[in-house]
Amino acid sequence: MDRLTAEARILELRKQIEHHNRLYHTEDRPEITDQEYDNLVRELQGLEDLFPDMVTPDSPTQRVGSAPLAAFEKVVHKTPMLSLGNAFGEEDLRDFDRRVRQAVGNQNVRYVCELKIDGLAISLHYEDGVFVKGATRGDGTTGEDITQNLRTIRSIPLRLTRPVTIEVRGEAFMPRAAFEKLNKEREERGEALFANPRNSAAGSLRQLDPRIAASRQLDTFIYAIGDLQGVDVESHSEGLDLLESLGFKVNKERRTFDNIDDVIDFVNSWVEKRPQLAYDIDGMVIKVDSYGQQQELGFTAKSPRWAVAYKFPAEEAITVLKGIEVSVGRTGTVTPTAILEPVSLAGTTVKRASLHNEDIIREKGLLIGDHVMVKKAGDIIPEIIAVLPERRDGSETPFAMPTHCPECGSELVRLEEEVALRCINPMCPAQIREGIIHFVSRQAMNIEGLGEKVVASLFEKDIIRSVADLYYLHQQRDVLLGLERMGEKSVDNLLTAIETSKENSLERLLFGLGIRLVGAKAARVLAEHFGEMDGIMAANEEDLTVIDEIGPKMASSIVGYFRQPQAQAVIERLKAAGVNMSYKGIRVEAGADLPLSGKTVVLTGTLATMTRQEAEEAIARLGGKVTGSVSKKTDLVIAGEKAGSKLEKAEKLGVSVMDEAGFRELLESQG
Repeated sequence: MDRLTAEARILELRKQIEHHNRLYHTEDRPEITDQEYDNLVRELQGLEDLFPDMVTPDSPTQRVGSAPLAAFEKVVHKTPMLSLGNAFGEEDLRDFDRRVRQAVGNQNVRYVCELKIDGLAISLHYEDGVFVKGATRGDGTTGEDITQNLRTIRSIPLRLTRPVTIEVRGEAFMPRAAFEKLNKEREERGEALFANPRNSAAGSLRQLDPRIAASRQLDTFIYAIGDLQGVDVESHSEGLDLLESLGFKVNKERRTFDNIDDVIDFVNSWVEKRPQLAYDIDGMVIKVDSYGQQQELGFTAKSPRWAVAYKFPAEEAITVLKGIEVSVGRTGTVTPTAILEPVSLAGTTVKRASLHNEDIIREKGLLIGDHVMVKKAGDIIPEIIAVLPERRDGSETPFAMPTHCPECGSELVRLEEEVALRCINPMCPAQIREGIIHFVSRQAMNIEGLGEKVVASLFEKDIIRSVADLYYLHQQRDVLLGLERMGEKSVDNLLTAIETSKENSLERLLFGLGIRLVGAKAARVLAEHFGEMDGIMAANEEDLTVIDEIGPKMASSIVGYFRQPQAQAVIERLKAAGVNMSYKGIRVEAGADLPLSGKTVVLTGTLATMTRQEAEEAIARLGGKVTGSVSKKTDLVIAGEKAGSKLEKAEKLGVSVMDEAGFRELLESQG
């Protein structure tokens, strides 16, 4: 393709992609399938690869493309991002209305009511319609430049529908479904869970690697104009309409009212309706609509006089603990759950609450029949926050954890140094079912179309009884077609995803098997060290503990797993089905003559020209092995910007230190 033809096609593709992006992420009315959209992006990427000088910052291919940052730059807001005064009840709203009407005299006042999104306040700057900078609210005067992270959010347009120069304010948030998915993945990796969607959204945008933000499925609502050049707008409601026309995502659940009674009715209606939303809100925002009246009302030192935030009542309730049920997870952990007298909370009926483990029950002093105070953590997860012993009448009874598994009847054990009880029967149906759900998850074999409900249905109907059975489902196509919501296309997509997963590298399979104590990182270390599944299966504890990051407990767990006849049978069936059993990453053979052959390397600080993963892969190509801590066995420390205690320890121990420039030179010397 010649240059002129390519340039014309690139411009057309960008226009089409942004059009469909806006329809899907902003207006919720897609016109094409995901596959058709992906095809357009792939074609554009291919052309930009051929003509890299044609790549522009507003190209859809540039949403995730930057290297991690060393630090966030500071941004001074041209107009301060002030916080709002609060209202906590009907009388507070009436007081607000009285103050407004007294200040503007006999003028009519119109209010705009909007949902108060529970997320992170952001500011977006556009020059001639092109997104150039995005920042956090910070202290209201100075925020942080998070442009690269904000570029990854699909509902933020990179180019507006008109070439205006504008600064807008809004809220970045994580939808509830994305939050639950993220926490589930973190739990599977043994990582700490986020407390609520707001914390997870803020954490996603205030970290230095844009690829992490891109993986978090964040969204936005834009709710105000901070600065606008060349366009006249006379009211807030008119401004919101303008924002929509420019391609921003503006919340549809907004209304205008001419009196405070209607405002109060609207606010109260959302106290009950808020659980129906796909995202969290923690109140309502009421603003005077007229910009002229806003200017007349002015500001206090901290907040505008023309707006107020109504905060919903605290979401707590008192109910009765009717009983405690226990469930079994994929690793055999037995978890108690409180069964509650149904109570209305945050607009939903709560019947259950997590208790985590037996020690929590003991610490809270819970008795069956107790009156308890319940709240929704982050407005989502019900939990018992207090017991009310003063309400006891003597009929309450203590709870004792079961001695045998509720699913398979095997005796439960408490392993050394663990709080939880476990079922250690490898054939326990609950563990097998949960294990299959883990196996198909994103970080493991990543089989799309096999969600929890589909797996549970297949397991219930005895179609699958182990992870290996997944790779023989093509023989039961008719059975799959008989399942609820499984049409021809769904079945075809599922079977294709299963077939594709056969090519995954060994570390994904290892992690997917759910070997106790073996997380994603340990799985990669094992796969890289042994190269083949057979080598791992044949290893003894001594073979394993010589590997950095594999301790005695993990080694014992690995050996114990592969000694089980059931595990061996699963591996053989996976092999027979054609599932890859080899590591597809970079392996360095012992004795290879490379600059870092046999050397133990520690990375510390922030590297400006590569990600941590890229650096680790580069070290592997040079023959080195990366570990997380500095010791006398460390041969080299590669120190980036803001290197801390690891660098200090290396200098104290006399370990060789190389800066990033030296590391780049070493890499370039190897071609």
